[in-house]
Amino acid sequence: MKTKFFLIIAPLALAAAFLLTMTGGEAAAPQEKPYERASSADDQEGVSVTVYNSNLGLVKEIRRLTLPEGVTELKFSDVAGHIMPQTVHIVSLADPAGLNVLEQNYEYDLLSPQKLLDKFVGKEIKVVRDGVEVPITILSTNGGIVYRMGDRIFTDHPGKLIFPGLPENLLPNPTLVWRLENQITRPQKVEATYLTGGMSWKSDYVAVLDKEDQKIDLTGWVTLDNRSGATFKNAKLKLVAGDVHRVLDQYGPYEGLRKLEAAEAKPASAPFKEESFFEYHLYSLQRPTTLKDNQTKQVALLTANQVPVKKRFLYYGAQHFYRTQYGMPITNQKIGVYVELANTKENRLGMPLPKGTLRVYKADSDGSLQFIGEDQIDHTP
Repeated sequence: MKTKFFLIIAPLALAAAFLLTMTGGEAAAPQEKPYERASSADDQEGVSVTVYNSNLGLVKEIRRLTLPEGVTELKFSDVAGHIMPQTVHIVSLADPAGLNVLEQNYEYDLLSPQKLLDKFVGKEIKVVRDGVEVPITILSTNGGIVYRMGDRIFTDHPGKLIFPGLPENLLPNPTLVWRLENQITRPQKVEATYLTGGMSWKSDYVAVLDKEDQKIDLTGWVTLDNRSGATFKNAKLKLVAGDVHRVLDQYGPYEGLRKLEAAEAKPASAPFKEESFFEYHLYSLQRPTTLKDNQTKQVALLTANQVPVKKRFLYYGAQHFYRTQYGMPITNQKIGVYVELANTKENRLGMPLPKGTLRVYKADSDGSLQFIGEDQIDHTP
């Protein structure tokens, strides 16, 4: 009976083991490696940049891509070096539901001579000595190079180094890497939007006062500073005037919202077209422009000639302030000289003016312009 019992159980155990092996083998099968695709600025079909007053820019970029169906790893390069990765948004303009983001990474381990050396610590490379390639092993790069040549250890720089290749995880530029699930096999336009630091703008105004101090020729300039780490070619440029509220511990000092009144825009022939947007003013440049990295660019904001002004003399005579310690009035207080203008269409203006510095010039007796003063103006509706 024991023999029969053993003979019956053994085949069942073997069958169970076989089933477990088959099932376990299927579960442990490695996942297929996703397709890999790379996209650079060469795929770009359009880019728009919105610049704020507070070291902030919003970039919206459209690229044409052809992705395989299924899971794909997309390396999206040529983005701003000061990108805020947590603000990135990507969507397919052809079919938003057909492209889903599974993972997102921001790769900023950038290629440099030092980084390249660091990646080859413990590995063999070659150095050129007297025209001959000699193998060496990098032992350390902390504070200098330590390497082995033959059975001896050296610490000086060995000379011209030859590497067998580039490590896979070193990139020439900051790159966004997405793991995408794609259902669209035809070419599609993809829109990526993100915030970046390193961008700001300000306004400057130049006023030339006439001989009678009754009219000025006014020119406004927008000065843009791009230190974002990227160049934006033929970009649609927009400027936001107003102080955008941002979270203190994430982006920088608190800056409260500034409420601006709506006002009538200048005609579309102006370099910038103004419109009210939420509680701000939005200025759109009426032509594309290129914003190079590490560049300061000036763009004309407005030009108005023969604008009527009034010259005023103001004396602030608060008695409790303008007295000496003996109670006697101070008699040598200076009188302020102000030039006042009205921002109206009748005065050839009418567009809300962003805050900035206004500098005033006037011609002397021989016609040479002389600088006579400057002042700050706030956002002026």
